[in-house]
Amino acid sequence: MITEQQFSDAAEQLRRGNLVAFPTETVYGLAANALDSVAVAKIFELKGRPTFDPLIVHVAHRQDLLDLVREVPRPIERLIDRFWPGPLSVVLPRRTIVPDLVTSGLPSVAVRCPSHPVASRLITEAGVPLAAPSANRFGRISPTTAEHVREQFPRDLPNILDGGPCEVGVESTVVGFDGTSVILYRPGGIPLEAIQDEVGKVKVAGTDDQTPSSPGQLTQHYAPRTPLTISAHYGPIQNEQRVGLLALAQSAPPDKPSTFTAIEYLSKDGCLREAAANLFAAMRRLDEKNLDLIVATPIPEHDLGFAMMDRLRRASAR
Repeated sequence: MITEQQFSDAAEQLRRGNLVAFPTETVYGLAANALDSVAVAKIFELKGRPTFDPLIVHVAHRQDLLDLVREVPRPIERLIDRFWPGPLSVVLPRRTIVPDLVTSGLPSVAVRCPSHPVASRLITEAGVPLAAPSANRFGRISPTTAEHVREQFPRDLPNILDGGPCEVGVESTVVGFDGTSVILYRPGGIPLEAIQDEVGKVKVAGTDDQTPSSPGQLTQHYAPRTPLTISAHYGPIQNEQRVGLLALAQSAPPDKPSTFTAIEYLSKDGCLREAAANLFAAMRRLDEKNLDLIVATPIPEHDLGFAMMDRLRRASAR
């Protein structure tokens, strides 16, 4: 339980230009006042995040969006009507109040309105929008508990609000609009099928390691220290390798599961929502077992499975 004093102290720290880690329904975020360039610079410094990778700005209420963006196309309005508050980020033309550092110099800014009550209250009490990427070292596994954040920043981040495990477990879906079509920049907590049900056909953007157009477009991300590969059928383990298995459900194990040093099943019965909520924590547990390799079996690419396979592919990129 987060006390009134903890909320008050965290909000004050944000107003002073310091960083606070807080829970959202997706993952834990590392927040700074989005309108304070010096504070935002601390995010990039602490995470080791390159400044060409833009941040998502979090607001407490839908009407706060208009303080940050110049226009909201009708297709994006429809998505906001259906999915806000929730795990949807929208990329729109920004107002000059948004610092260049937040957007990596792009003319657009990504904004979302989280549904987690702790996130909403923190933003409200701070009285400013919060720039907040995931609260982890750049490129590593995203945190879904406060303890994951403490493990990443044992000495550097005293302000952590513990709201328990994150319900969704993968980052927000990021969408934009090119004048004719909605663009999916990153799959996430809102499935692509749900987006298409609302606005019709959606363009899917590729990765971009040089000049990303939105947050979440880098090829390598969400990665454990242990090498990870995606394979439905892993052959005999050679040279006494310590290999871990990451699989959707115990009902469909791979060949010879007894040969694995450790196994993490994401769901008892293959439920994609349960699996998404468990994905990053399971990857983290395997990463802590001093393995030589993690083998992830493919996940069906529909609903939240699309976002999970996106994270696994980026985790396997070396």
